[in-house]
Amino acid sequence: MSLTKDQYTSKQKAAMLLITLGPEKSAKIFKYLKEEDIEQLTLEIASIKAVSPKAKEEVLQEFYEMCLAQDYIAEGGIGYAKQLLERALGSEKAVEVINKLTVSLQVRPFEFARKTDATQLVNFIQNEHPQTIALILSYLKPSQAALILRSLPPDMQSDTARRIALMDRASPDVISQVEREFEKRLSTLVSEDYTSIGGVDSIVEIINQVDRGTEKNIMENLEIEDPELAETIKKRMFVFEDITTLDNKSIQRVLREVDNHELAIALKGAGESVKQIIMSNISKRLAAMIEEDLEYMGPKRVKEIEDAQQKIVNIIRKLEDAGEIIISRGAGDEVIV
Repeated sequence: MSLTKDQYTSKQKAAMLLITLGPEKSAKIFKYLKEEDIEQLTLEIASIKAVSPKAKEEVLQEFYEMCLAQDYIAEGGIGYAKQLLERALGSEKAVEVINKLTVSLQVRPFEFARKTDATQLVNFIQNEHPQTIALILSYLKPSQAALILRSLPPDMQSDTARRIALMDRASPDVISQVEREFEKRLSTLVSEDYTSIGGVDSIVEIINQVDRGTEKNIMENLEIEDPELAETIKKRMFVFEDITTLDNKSIQRVLREVDNHELAIALKGAGESVKQIIMSNISKRLAAMIEEDLEYMGPKRVKEIEDAQQKIVNIIRKLEDAGEIIISRGAGDEVIV
């Protein structure tokens, strides 16, 4: 007995779709997929002996319905999509398609806002409560959120940043209410599960893309309001591996302040790219000494290695504050040598 389309897994249906579309069209689709997805789909395609005409038709129809729904959602949100799909497919089918789409494609709230120019969004939300702004920024692209954060009054910047960092989860009801208040066409949260948003990683990614003045204002205020949070954010804003983003002159300046043995310990737990860039910025004699130190160095605790790396990161921050080196951050902060 042959399986119905609902009994196939998502991967099987994707593989069947690619087989149906043919090699030329499938090759174009592969260009937009991750390497692991391509591997899994290739294995799935290889395991399929044949696709019946009925299965082809069903998979193509489902794909068409999902694309149609996604277009409607992008245009006017889930409510708008459901309305149009009901006219095209009927109420029951519309609900089925929307539910599948929100689960399989993980439709996120504020989809419309992510497609709106950030300068327009500033006017859209700048007069709102910092908690509301924090909620919205958590869902935007970091580049959008950074521009908006930079455009807020200085006293609101750190407050909003702090709220994003401390945000953990928000209920669907709260998110939906905020969306309705701003724009009827914004997507709403269908899933009953709580959605993870904000957090320290979110605000670090945003702060890394704002200008130095905004960053300094936020961090100085956070150090007063919440020193522990400020320190946590600082530690994540520039990690040891980010030393590869510095120019050679800056790396050389940093290394002049670093104890050689401390550097060897830090490199023991570093990736090859970090080792290469550091070794290329010191003398051959010193590089040989550090290589020898690494060779004969006994086992080290992870904490000891991390502490050594953090000391170097602290030196980098200190030199940046003193204006001796520059760390490029986001748009408008490019370095001209």
